[in-house]
Amino acid sequence: MDIASIGGIALAILGILAGMMIEGGSIAQITQPTAAMIVFGGTLGAVMLQFPLNIFLAALKAIVKVFLHKSSNGEATLAQIVSFANKARRSGIVSLDADLATIADPFLKQALMLAVDGTEPSEVRKIMQLELDNKSEIEEKIPAVFEAAGGYSPTVGIIGAVLGLIQVMKNLSNIDEVGRGIAVAFVATIYGVAMANLICLPAAGKLKFRHREEQMIKEMMLEGVISILEGMNPRMIETKLRTFLFDSEPADSTPSTPRQKYE
Repeated sequence: MDIASIGGIALAILGILAGMMIEGGSIAQITQPTAAMIVFGGTLGAVMLQFPLNIFLAALKAIVKVFLHKSSNGEATLAQIVSFANKARRSGIVSLDADLATIADPFLKQALMLAVDGTEPSEVRKIMQLELDNKSEIEEKIPAVFEAAGGYSPTVGIIGAVLGLIQVMKNLSNIDEVGRGIAVAFVATIYGVAMANLICLPAAGKLKFRHREEQMIKEMMLEGVISILEGMNPRMIETKLRTFLFDSEPADSTPSTPRQKYE
């Protein structure tokens, strides 16, 4: 569970509602199903027109990552790569063939498989970098869906406002209809702006961060395999790969806990 995402959106909504109520307003004043239908329906329709259906559906599924996210365990991956480096230094790169079945990440497994099969380091880098770039291009389309929705929703809110004002002008003789039309007009604008700035654009930013975090781990895996294939010292590999970790601290030369043994 992402506490920052859940707490952030809760704080934003509570702050807006509290400020409105302090000024004498009520939640009922901004509860307009008609305005919500115009803004949400119009925004979803515009986004579906811009993106292919599979990308749109993938974006809907990805919204879960904003609030529920399983962080990549970079330290565990680093320790696994260093253990592979130690084994390769003792018994050769071919000895890692027995460990392929224990690797859960498909990217690391494929890179190590190429290394075990005797592929040149430059070719391993070229093949895996191509896969990384292609996958990254697809993943980058997901935040673009939310960015597009954030751009469309305020404009659709204005459409809702204009529609409300049209109803007002048609019913100037009926004060009840005038009040309802004005309410729909202003609330539609609020829904459009709020949808863009409280949901869509922040979600796009968070998904971009998630994507970059996952990409950094993949790049660390690739550099680790290449370093093993080039025969680099395991301690040097650890120092090199630790720079890819977002919240990692440099290894201490005199730690209080035993260091991993390097062969």
